This record gives sequence, C-alpha cells and structure tokens, in this order.
Amino acid sequence: MLQDYEKYDATAMAELVRKGDIHPSELLETAISRAEKLNPDLNIIIHKFYDRARKMASEKISEGTFAGVPFLLKDLLDHLAGEPVSMGSRGVRFVPEYNSELVNRFLSSGVVPFGKTSTPELGLTITTEPKAFGPAHNPWKKGHSTGGSSGGSAAAVAARIVPFASANDGGGSIRFPSACCGVFGMKPSRGLNPMGPDYGEGWEGAVAGHVISWSVRDSAAMLDVTSGPEIGAPYKVSKSHGSYFEASKTDPEPMRIAFSKKPLIEGAKLDAEAVKGLENTVKLLESLGHHVEEADPVIDIKKFWQDFMIVVCGHVAAATENIKQLLGKEAVKQMEPTTLNMAMTGRCLTASDFVIAKQGWHEVQLAMGRFLQKYDMLLTPTLIAPPAAHGVIPPSQIEETIIKFGSYIPAGRLLMKSGLVKHFAAPTLTRMAFTIMGNITGLPGMSVPLHWTKDGLPLGMLFTGRMCDEIRLFKLAGQLERAASWHDKIPQ
Repeated sequence: MLQDYEKYDATAMAELVRKGDIHPSELLETAISRAEKLNPDLNIIIHKFYDRARKMASEKISEGTFAGVPFLLKDLLDHLAGEPVSMGSRGVRFVPEYNSELVNRFLSSGVVPFGKTSTPELGLTITTEPKAFGPAHNPWKKGHSTGGSSGGSAAAVAARIVPFASANDGGGSIRFPSACCGVFGMKPSRGLNPMGPDYGEGWEGAVAGHVISWSVRDSAAMLDVTSGPEIGAPYKVSKSHGSYFEASKTDPEPMRIAFSKKPLIEGAKLDAEAVKGLENTVKLLESLGHHVEEADPVIDIKKFWQDFMIVVCGHVAAATENIKQLLGKEAVKQMEPTTLNMAMTGRCLTASDFVIAKQGWHEVQLAMGRFLQKYDMLLTPTLIAPPAAHGVIPPSQIEETIIKFGSYIPAGRLLMKSGLVKHFAAPTLTRMAFTIMGNITGLPGMSVPLHWTKDGLPLGMLFTGRMCDEIRLFKLAGQLERAASWHDKIPQ
C-alpha cells in the first residue's frame, strides 16, 4: 500500500514504479481499497474487474509512460475486450470482443484499469443520474451532480481513487464534469485522438476522447501517448511540434486572451459565482503578464442550439436503431423517456434538415476561426452556475410522462418548431451554454479548477484555443497550476 496515495499524480506514481520503490500490485491494491471505501457513498464505479487487474499488475512491468498506474474506464465508447458495456442504460448489455483504439493506446502507456465509471444513458446529458445505476454523487457535496457525461470518471479523480480516468466529450462531457468536480479536463482537437475502430468520428466530429486528471502534466503526457493518426479515420490532424508534457512545464509567452460573459444559449444566465470566478481568473491572467479584454464571438444563438440538437437527435435515432438490431426491441423499450424522445425527433427530421444544421455548424466554425485570429484564446466559465443538486437537471415525473407520450408521436419537426424541445431541453442546454461551441467547431478546450464557491463547490474556468494548439493550452494550464495550485484541495 502507498501511504499518502492521494497526494501522488500518475506521473509521480509511475516514477516510484520505475525506481523500484513500489510495485504496481501495491498501487492497485491501494486504489481498490480506496474505491471500496468511497464508492458505496459516491456510486461512481458501476463495474469492477479486480482479478483481471491484479493479474495484469503482477505480470512484467511495462516500459510505458504510466507503467503500473491504476486507471478507470468510462462505460461509454472506451471498450475493453471481455468486459460488459451498458452505456448508462437499463436495456444495453453487451461484451465487446476487441478494444477501442483509444483504449489500446491507454494500455500502451502501462496503466492498469480495474473498473468502469458511471455515465448518463448514451452520454446524452450533463449530469450522471442514470436510471440504470442511480445518481453519482459529487465528492464535494453528496446529493449534488458530478456533471456528465463523464461524471463517474471526474468524481473518481476528485476523490483520489485514481489520478486520472478515461472520458469523452460530445457537448462538454470532459470539461463539464471536470468543472463540477474540481479537476482538470482537456478536450483535444477534432481527430487528434482516435475514435475507432467502430467509429470514424462521433456525432459528426463533435466527440473527442481523452482523460480527466487532477494534474496538468498527467493529461499532457497521456496525450503524447495517445494522439496521432488512425487507420480509417476521416482526419489526419497535425500534432503540435514538441511534447505536450514538456509544454506543461514551460510558461507561455504573454498572450492576448478574450473573455466573455455572454452565454451561447438563449435563456442561460450567469450565476454570481460564475461571474466572480471569471473576474478572479482575469485578474490572475493579468498578473501573469497576459493581455485580457472582454470580447464576444459573433454567433447566432437562436440557431446555435437548434443546429446542435438536430445533429445529435439524428445520431440518437441511429444509435437506438443499432441497439435494436444488436439487442432487440426490448432493449430500446427500457431506455429513458428523454432518449426515446430524442430518437423520435431524429427519425422525423429530413436529410436536408441535417445538412442545413451542418451548414450552421460551419458558420460557427468560421466565426470562431476569425475570432481566434485576433485572440490566442477565449476564456469563459465552464459552468453557468455551481453544480446542481440531484433532480434539478433531469425532467420531473410529470415532464417524463409528457416526454414519454410524445416519443410515440412522430412529430419531431413540429415539436422542434413549437419550442417544446427547447423547453424540455433547457435545464441541460442552458448549462452547456459555453461548452457546446468547442464540440461544434472541434476546437480544443480545457476546464481548469480555478474557482470554489462560498459553499465549497468547484466551478471551473474554460479556455478554448485554436485548432491543434494544445501546446499553448498546456503551457497556460501549467502556468495557472503553478500560480494557483488546486492540488491541496481534496474532498473530505
């Protein structure tokens, strides 16, 4: 067992293994002990494979960057051959015969996975409260959301069960839970990390996979391992020159950074704590020598949410059809009302609706490309408000009944035009008011844990950079970490 385990990041743990000061089996048993102690209250690890991990840890030590470091996998997209997948759903249970390519690259780093973390059904919302497994609890305050869809992973890192865990992000699902749980979350540029072999891209390129970590250097070093071309991928993204890990140790040159208080979803309003966190971050950046000014990208927020929802609903419709083909109609019938309603909406939309929505995506991409010609980065809060209490974001029982009834009526286009889709999606969409832009554009972004509320809840700050400019993001993240370290903040 490793004493003061929670004070070591993955890089430091791997160094202990390399020096022979500790064996991977000891690290694993420490992680398992911590998981068994904390998970009954947190409900964030939904599948365990301890014996498999023990066998892996006892074998020849890898020479990878993170040889022997305990790890957790998100139960969505990150498939490990032989371990069941549920995708946060009551109806989905299957066992993949092969690993996802990103999991192969994680394993090549030497990590030892021992469990899978909870996610909302199909990763479709930004709180981890699936009916299949029950709500995941924020380590900072029980009864509050961990964020989503990588909420289980973010909470496991915040609770120091593992120093990092796998995650993916289609509308904020790395950055949002990182902000809720007070840890670091980088969403890489579109195509930088692999999505295969089952997908060339997820949600028209909106989805990106990586890790959530509590130290910047762990995230950077893992991206050094995992990023790069993949057979069959639709993109061949240029990696930045040099090492992300080395970049995280080097201060950036003074930058021109824009900050914005303007949410990109109609009806979203910034909580006073989000404003306070943003203002304090601006002051911190200025003290570090950066030029910071208020500026808003020119984006049509009336179209923004609708274009995103049209594409996502189309993919949910396709996903439910795939599940029906693989697992049968009963699997689909057990899905949550919101998922079924989104699938119905997707089935009712036309191909031209989809193409027009994608044209809207391009308008946002162009607007942000032009904006980032003048500025090196855009700073906003990651969250519009502190992490919500359980039950606030999901629909109420009455709303669920209406949604469930609506899912059987093939009127998706009418519901979209009537405003009902927006009404029922508002608790989720308004909270994603800053994160969705990074998914539509494919731009890299990171949530940095720079603010805690007066009630002791985290509220991260979001930096969005230029395409494939992770080097500069990691330089800034490392500088912020050194100037305002969050490492001594551990939930009790």
